[in-house]
Amino acid sequence: MCSLFFLWIGGLIRLFRGRGNLVLENLGLRQQLAVLKRRHPRPSLGLFDKLFWVVARRVWSAWKQYLIIVTPETVVRWHRIGFRIYWRLISRVQAQVGRKPTPKEVRELIFRMVADNPTWGAPRIHGELLMLGFELSERTISVG
Repeated sequence: MCSLFFLWIGGLIRLFRGRGNLVLENLGLRQQLAVLKRRHPRPSLGLFDKLFWVVARRVWSAWKQYLIIVTPETVVRWHRIGFRIYWRLISRVQAQVGRKPTPKEVRELIFRMVADNPTWGAPRIHGELLMLGFELSERTISVG
């Protein structure tokens, strides 16, 4: 894990020095070599390995030529899964949209004021409600 971190940092530093394509090629091959050197009977890719190839796909045009461990379609599938997870998390945020609902007692008061005073418009009723301590917009009264 630590060696992979230093590999990423070294690659990022060398990326800004020039010879970018050669550095990315070297970084990609070294990452695959690190996966193959792990002491498992069958090399397995962890989360950081998958993330490496998803990022490499985004910033490196020749990433397919140097990919040996998995197929390029697998990397594309990882990218799509990550995108789905991202949007699923974004859409779970339950922020209230629009105005707060007007309480039932305030709506009844507005309807009673309109019935008792047919010449009053929304600006007058809004002013009266403000004097009574109800914080509503004039638009709420005119629609309500």
